[in-house]
Amino acid sequence: LFAPQIIRVQSPEGVKRITATKRETVATFLKKVAKEFGFRNNGFSVYTNRNRTGEITASQNKSLNLLKIKHGDMLFLYPSSPAGSSSETTHTAASQSVKPAGAPQVVEDEIDQYLIKQDGKIYRNRDQQQCCHGPLGKCVHCVPLEPFDEDYLNHLEPPVKHMSFHAYIRKLTGGADKGKFVALENISCKIKSGCEGHPPWPEGICTKCQPSAITLNRQKYRHVDNIMFENHTIADRFLDFWRKTGNQHLGYLYGRYTEHKDIPLGIRAEVAAIYEPPQIGTQNSLEILEDPKAEVVDEIAAKLGLRKVGWIFTDLVSEDTRKGTVRYSRNKDTYYLSAEECITAGNFQNQQPNICRLSPDGHFGSKFVTVVATGGPDNQVHFEGYQVSNQCMALVRDECLLPCRDAPELGYAKESSSEQYVPDVFYKDIDKFGNEITQLARPLPVEYLIIDITTTFPKDPVYTFSISQNPFPIENRDVLGETQDFHSLATYLSQNASSVFLDTISDFHLLLFLVTNEVMPLRDSISLLLEAVRTKNEELAQTWKKSEQWATIEQLCSTVGVQISGLQEYGAMGGSTHAASAAIWACQHCTYMNQPGTDHCEMCSLPRT
Repeated sequence: LFAPQIIRVQSPEGVKRITATKRETVATFLKKVAKEFGFRNNGFSVYTNRNRTGEITASQNKSLNLLKIKHGDMLFLYPSSPAGSSSETTHTAASQSVKPAGAPQVVEDEIDQYLIKQDGKIYRNRDQQQCCHGPLGKCVHCVPLEPFDEDYLNHLEPPVKHMSFHAYIRKLTGGADKGKFVALENISCKIKSGCEGHPPWPEGICTKCQPSAITLNRQKYRHVDNIMFENHTIADRFLDFWRKTGNQHLGYLYGRYTEHKDIPLGIRAEVAAIYEPPQIGTQNSLEILEDPKAEVVDEIAAKLGLRKVGWIFTDLVSEDTRKGTVRYSRNKDTYYLSAEECITAGNFQNQQPNICRLSPDGHFGSKFVTVVATGGPDNQVHFEGYQVSNQCMALVRDECLLPCRDAPELGYAKESSSEQYVPDVFYKDIDKFGNEITQLARPLPVEYLIIDITTTFPKDPVYTFSISQNPFPIENRDVLGETQDFHSLATYLSQNASSVFLDTISDFHLLLFLVTNEVMPLRDSISLLLEAVRTKNEELAQTWKKSEQWATIEQLCSTVGVQISGLQEYGAMGGSTHAASAAIWACQHCTYMNQPGTDHCEMCSLPRT
C-alpha cells in the first residue's frame, strides 16, 4: 500500500507523471497535480475519462485505492475557463492563442465563439472485432478522429465534400507549431498603393505592387454547412407570388446561425422569415430596385433576434399545369448557378463579411447563403443552397469577373486596360488525353466558384412567428392587389380577433408595416412589443397593447369601415373608448388625417362621421 506508483495526467500542455501511493487521499494527490502543472487551487478539473466523465474532486475523502486508480493509469486534466466551465481542448487553446500580428480586435458571431470552445473531435466506440485492448485503451480503430478527417467525411451518408470552416481552422492550427504562423488573408486583385519607385498604372508596375496571378481551386471548406427553413409555410408564401403571376421573384432570408450537429463543428443557417424588397420580375428576369426601408428592416430584425442570412430567388417554368409539375432545367448538363447569379451572390457576400479574428483585415469569407427555388429531377419544386468561394468574392469585389451573354454557365475574367490592371486568372482542366492542363479563365466555367449547401425542412416545424389562416399581406406585392394599408390591417385583426394578442401580432410582415407605414410609424415606440415577440412574453405584449400608440392604430382601423370585435366597447386598453376617440382620425371623404378633438375635417370641412 505504501509502494510508490506512477499516475499519468494528460493536459492540453502534454502528459506529466505524478508519484503517489495507494493510500494517498484525493486531496493530497490533487495538490501534487496543481504544483506539477503550475495551477492554483480550483483552477482545473481532473477526470478518469477523456470525454470529461468521472470527475475526481478534492471533496472526496477517499484514497486512490478506493477510487481504483492504480499504477500506470491515465487521468485527464482540463483547465477551468473564467466562466467556470471546462476550457478548450488542445486544438481550442491553440486556435485561441493564434492571432496574426497587427490583427484588429474584433467580436466574432455568437456561433463562432461557441464553436471555438467545443472539442470537435469525432469519438468512436470500441470495435468488438478489431480492438484487442481493454475498455480504457485506445487504438487506431477507436481513437477519436479530428473534425477535418476527410475519410470520415467522405463516408458519411450523404458524403460531405466540404469540411466546416471551424474544422478547417483546427486543421491549420494543429501540428507541432499549433498554427503559430496562421493568417487567413483575403485575396486582392488590385495594385498595392504607395509604390513610389515608378509612375502609376498604366505607365508603370513592379513586382512589389503587382497582384499575384490567381489559380482557381475548388474550395475545401464552407462557412455554412446547412440551410433550414423553420417550416413549409415560409417557403409556400414566397412561392405564391410565382404561382399567381408566373413571374420570377426574390427575397432576403432572415434568421439566425446555429450549430449543425450532423457535421463536426458545422454551422446551420435557420430561416425564420423572408422579406421581399421592391423589384421588377418577369418570366425570365429579375431586377432589384432601391429599397428605402432596408435599414429599418435590418434594425427590426435585430431587435427580434434575427439577421439577414441569405437571399432566395425563383427559377421556375411550369411544365404541366394539370399535374402541377415544373421544368427540370438546372442540372449537370446545363448549370446550377449562372455567372450572373454568381456575381450577384459574390456581391451580397462581400456586403455581409464573416468576422474572423485570424484575418489581418478582421474578416474572412462570408456566411451569406444563396437559395434557388427551381425544378428538381421529379419535376417538383426543390430548394437548392449555394455559396460562392472566397476567390469568387475577391474577383467580384475588385470587378474582375463578367458574365457571358450567350452562355450562362460561363464567366469571363476581364483583361487589363489603361483604367484597371487585372491579374491573370487560371483554372485547371483535363484534356481529351486525360492530362491535367492549365487554362486561362477566358471563358471560365463557374462550377469552380460554387459551393453547394444542403437545404432542408425540419420533421418538427419551428415557429418563430405565428401562422394564421388569414395572414397579413406581404410587402411590395401591389401587382397582385395585395397591399399593406390600414384596411388590410383592420381586416387581419377582425379575422383573428379570437386569437391571443401575442399570436396575432407575431407576424414579421405586420411588424414591419407598423414600423414603416407613412401614416402612423411606430419605429420609436415598438421596442417593448418586439421584445415581447422575441421572448414570447404575453404579459409584455398586453402591456404594450394598453399604450396610446395601439389605441391610435385601432382608431385608424375603425375609420376604414371594418369593425373589429370589441374595439368600440373596450378598445385595446381594456377600458372606455375615450383614449381611442382622442386620437388622430381620418376623414372618410378626403382621407385627410385630422388632429384629435376636432369634429370637422380641416381639409374639406365636412363633419366627422
